[in-house]
Amino acid sequence: MIHAPAFLAGSPWLDRLLDRLASAKVAVFGDLFLDAYWELAATPSETSLETGLDAHRVQRQRYSPGGGGNVAVNLAALGAQVVEVIGVVGADMFGDELVRQFTSRGLPANGVLRGPPGWQTLVYAKPYQGARELNRFDFGIGQLLPADNRRELLERLEDAASACPVVVINQQVPGGWPADMVAEINALVLRHPHTLFVVDSRDHAGRFPEVALKINLREAARLLGDGGDARTPDAAPRLAAALAKRQHRPVLVTRGEHGLVLAAQGELYDIPGIELPGTVDAVGAGDTALAAFAAAWAVDAPPLEAATLANLAAAITSRQVRITGVATPAQLRAAGPAPDYVNAPGLAARTNSARFLPGTSIEIVTGRRPAKRIRHAIFDHDGTISVLRQGWEKIMEPMMIAAILGPHRADADEATQARVTAAVRSFIDRTTGIQTLAQMKGLVDLVREFGFVAAAGAPDEHGYKAIYNEELLALVRERVARIKRGELAPDDWQVKHARRVLERLHAAGIRLYLASGTDEADAIAEAEVLGYAPLFTGGIFGAVGDLRAEAKRDVLARIIRASGADGDQIVVIGDGPVEMREGRRCGAYAVGIASDEVRRHGLDLRKRARLIRAGADLIAPDFCQADALLAHLGLA
Repeated sequence: MIHAPAFLAGSPWLDRLLDRLASAKVAVFGDLFLDAYWELAATPSETSLETGLDAHRVQRQRYSPGGGGNVAVNLAALGAQVVEVIGVVGADMFGDELVRQFTSRGLPANGVLRGPPGWQTLVYAKPYQGARELNRFDFGIGQLLPADNRRELLERLEDAASACPVVVINQQVPGGWPADMVAEINALVLRHPHTLFVVDSRDHAGRFPEVALKINLREAARLLGDGGDARTPDAAPRLAAALAKRQHRPVLVTRGEHGLVLAAQGELYDIPGIELPGTVDAVGAGDTALAAFAAAWAVDAPPLEAATLANLAAAITSRQVRITGVATPAQLRAAGPAPDYVNAPGLAARTNSARFLPGTSIEIVTGRRPAKRIRHAIFDHDGTISVLRQGWEKIMEPMMIAAILGPHRADADEATQARVTAAVRSFIDRTTGIQTLAQMKGLVDLVREFGFVAAAGAPDEHGYKAIYNEELLALVRERVARIKRGELAPDDWQVKHARRVLERLHAAGIRLYLASGTDEADAIAEAEVLGYAPLFTGGIFGAVGDLRAEAKRDVLARIIRASGADGDQIVVIGDGPVEMREGRRCGAYAVGIASDEVRRHGLDLRKRARLIRAGADLIAPDFCQADALLAHLGLA
């Protein structure tokens, strides 16, 4: 099995492939939907005199193509040539809007036929109240297209198959297509052996032999008759291989946040999920993956690159909320070619397969060992060494909830409160370790997404940071005052035996650096109060109020640039995902400290999970077993 992170690391594959996509020729055939997003005001506009019912006020409406239309739009966004979009719409206002959506994006609409009298355009209308999606309205479901209209569509499909190396066939309408239409498509496929037909079918995937399949994990398990255990992400390679053997064509199995698997040309390509900031909305991500895969295949991209592009594009789309989104070359270049892959999600979710250094509670995650003598050690601060800021999440969470709900904080119903709270907790969990300003920029996006606060009245990220810092620094100042009064000692605000490890490393000639997401002046002041600032001869670095400057990444780059050290001469030690990812990206050895900040010793399982997902090589709950930890690093 081939894994993307290992085989494409350091390769310019992404720029090279994106530059070639302009020559990709793809046609799209099938169900053309219009996705309608109706954003409702929080309060009714009036009560109907006739019915006594509240009237919902639509304050904003947005439309975008869905189904096969969304595949076509994503192909266009990638820069591919969409030779034809083939499907049917009604002679109604929604059909007019769908055609307008295609032409405004430069897509050909001559293959979009108007249905017979009374035919309704396929529409999924999605009303939203704040971030909550209400019951959907479906238009056009259950219609049967007359035989002459189907014949006209198939004639256009025949022409497109002669002109394109790849044709996407999309069937999404519940109930599917009649048997004779499926049979005619299969006959057409056999007449064009040099064209790759990629089928994404809700109801008929098993009735299309000799075609490539794009299919999700649940559908693949159902198609093969496997039980519930086959629907776990780890089962995807086996399912993909079995389907590819049956189809004699590539099979792409998507598995949500766990990425995807491609079986093609006798190989399996396992592409892990990607961590990207922001709220997750998976609607349309499968269409994006399909479009990216089809475009890459049309220019003869290697299977690994085609699958990796599909995975990256889907991750980008899944962060576009309440819209059937697209991934553009600019977005792909910003996220790749080496995005933040999720490492070992199965191990992160479970502890029963953990392995440990003999006689210790230090978990071995990757089996990597430092290749050379460690010369530089970069430490995160809060939660790794210091617990002066312990409890920051309990300050940030209610502050963010209040910012999102705004004037509706007191009157929001229980379900709304629960949705906002869940979104905030998920966001904090994903962004732990990045600089506070970046978290507040994310809060700005959350406030906009939920829509309870008018944009004109909301602070920017600097305003939110000031509100948060005021509460947090009050807590820190009170703790520092107790140290200065002699009521508590500096060691009372440190992870167990952290100071002892710093002193041993310093005495061994290891150059120490402190890199924090906290403002730099505060990080320096707190390290001085706790008594270990002089040990960091490499410097203390923190946030400087610039979202482009990430202290941990910048320090790693500075060490490598200034000292000429290879990445494997560096160890990065921290309790957050950022330092794990940045360390692994430059080849450093990554030690995760999954500290319980309340007790100052012992394991925090939530930290363990996110550190493993971020790429930690080793997990220690604290520094109590320093001898074993330093021996493993070659520093005993």
